[in-house]
Amino acid sequence: MNPTSHLDWNTGQGFERLFRELYSPLYRYACGILSDEMQSEEVVQDVFLKLWQQREQLAVTTNMQAYLYRAVHNQAVNILNRAKVEQKYQQFARHRAPDYEMSPAHRLQASELQQRILRVLATIPEKCRTIFHLSRQEELSYREIAEKLGLSVKTVENQMSKALKILRAELKDYLPLLAGWITFLGVFFKN
Repeated sequence: MNPTSHLDWNTGQGFERLFRELYSPLYRYACGILSDEMQSEEVVQDVFLKLWQQREQLAVTTNMQAYLYRAVHNQAVNILNRAKVEQKYQQFARHRAPDYEMSPAHRLQASELQQRILRVLATIPEKCRTIFHLSRQEELSYREIAEKLGLSVKTVENQMSKALKILRAELKDYLPLLAGWITFLGVFFKN
């Protein structure tokens, strides 16, 4: 079987063959992105697991090898994005938190808020999350994002609006705490 063929990958034997042929190259690709062997292994295994679980609903319009590389890439980038959010929070906490002299209760709330933000970001649809990341983390303009992803500017605007709406709705219970953390959260809610 040619790994780029997608004609028989959704049978047990075809899937096993696809797994054997592409696991190692995908693992090396993930390692190149993540620089972490354990995370890379988890990413590739997760991609193959999702592929198998969704085999009946999935209609791959490109070749299977390209599809799997894209899936590994997207999942690895999501891991890096979560790490960047955590790093920004830690930098903020080190440099700004002493200014606020937070009580233990406020520290607990801040920790809960950080975890909530990470959970919400993980649930946003993939296209939305990618666009959100490019806008808020990489600070690209909507036009630059549209060009990079091959989308219209209007699609980028709509996806950003959707992401911000989800974040605002999911974080509404934290509004009192947000006032004290506006510098940090400005990264996520700037328009």
